[in-house]
Amino acid sequence: MPVVTIKLAGTLTREQKKKVAEEITATPERHANKPASYTYIAFEELPDENWAIAGKLLDED
Repeated sequence: MPVVTIKLAGTLTREQKKKVAEEITATPERHANKPASYTYIAFEELPDENWAIAGKLLDED
């Protein structure tokens, strides 16, 4: 059973999550013959202050 966790800075709309989930679910269905009902997806939306790139928090200028 595929389990996919998507972590992102900020948020997605419900519609964006739906489209991402549909596309992510389709990949193991097409390439690994896993039924769509086997794929679990979790979205983890975190504030920019909880992400850093190159030593700087994303909420910094």
